[in-house]
Amino acid sequence: MRNTYDVIVVGGGIIGSSVAFQQAKIGKSVLIIEKNEFGMEASQAAAGMLGAQAEIDKNDALLKLALKSRALFPRLVMELEELTGIQAGLVNKGMLKIAQCPDEVHELKKQVQYHAEWDPEVRWLDMNELLQQEPALSSHLAGAMFIPNDGQVMAPQLSQAFYQGALTQGADSIANCEVEEILSTGTHIRGVQTSQNNYFADTVVIASGAWAGKLLYRSGICMDIIPVKGECFSVIPDEPIIKSTIFSPRGCYAVPKKDGRIIVGATTYPGRVDKSVSLNGISHLSEKVLAFLPELKEATWEKAWAGIRPQTRDGLPYIGAHPEYQGLFIAAGHYRNGILLSPITGQIVSDMIENKLTEEERILYETFKIERQTMTAD
Repeated sequence: MRNTYDVIVVGGGIIGSSVAFQQAKIGKSVLIIEKNEFGMEASQAAAGMLGAQAEIDKNDALLKLALKSRALFPRLVMELEELTGIQAGLVNKGMLKIAQCPDEVHELKKQVQYHAEWDPEVRWLDMNELLQQEPALSSHLAGAMFIPNDGQVMAPQLSQAFYQGALTQGADSIANCEVEEILSTGTHIRGVQTSQNNYFADTVVIASGAWAGKLLYRSGICMDIIPVKGECFSVIPDEPIIKSTIFSPRGCYAVPKKDGRIIVGATTYPGRVDKSVSLNGISHLSEKVLAFLPELKEATWEKAWAGIRPQTRDGLPYIGAHPEYQGLFIAAGHYRNGILLSPITGQIVSDMIENKLTEEERILYETFKIERQTMTAD
């Protein structure tokens, strides 16, 4: 295998693979390095919600980014399937953000007004309308915000499609190889030192999720990326009981998959990096989901799992060029929105590397710039 490339991408999850795919597609020689197996961290554990409007209701820049990314999915999924044969399971049957008490009705109706300015199809459903649309929901709910254009995918399959798509375009990859240090001469990036070899490139993209902060720190760069453990489980009803994804502001969701499973998530444990699954966590999730979807109690248990999501202190991902190191780009800290933002992140980073951003895009992406909370390690 060669040891010199145009671009080295550190991290073989959905974000790194998306960047690699975009760069390989335009003819760049790309190496993807993953410390474990490809797509086996947060990408493997995600439920695959594309909740651009269900989960984002305050930051205009993040919402704009999410809506742009959501719009890319239909064509992108088709392109990746044609290249790789992998079906990402895109479902466009909307999302219901439910209210379980009068206070939540008041808050969600405000969100409906806000989101209707971005998407006029977003609307409020009273209980009659809600139960007509999803009869299996509890009659004790108080209504819901219906977001028809928020969808979902099979997250592990989409991650693999990006990865295999990059390989079909000529990218190389190395699994079970840890990047130990970023190599530089002064402020010019030269490549990476790994547990196996040194690899060289004038452009290095750090997309290693919850572990990005640790790697950058070893190279003298401090970034506040915090690992957050989350637990999920899946069950299989005898027959389909919901069509839309159901999202509760109380920290629980139910995502009906094309294969008949329903994925329920997710607990939140900041600072935890173990992948053990606790009875307490699954018990709390079960209690929450049965409060709005009581028919799920008859479903057959499939499995439970945990994943580690990367979060930043301000809740916004880092996407962009490092302000001091020429050729160093970072795409990390997407937290719960990694699957949703994967298409646009790959596109943005690729365009930044090629210096092809429009002025309008530069202004929008300023919100996610690296230097907003970056410092050099002592």
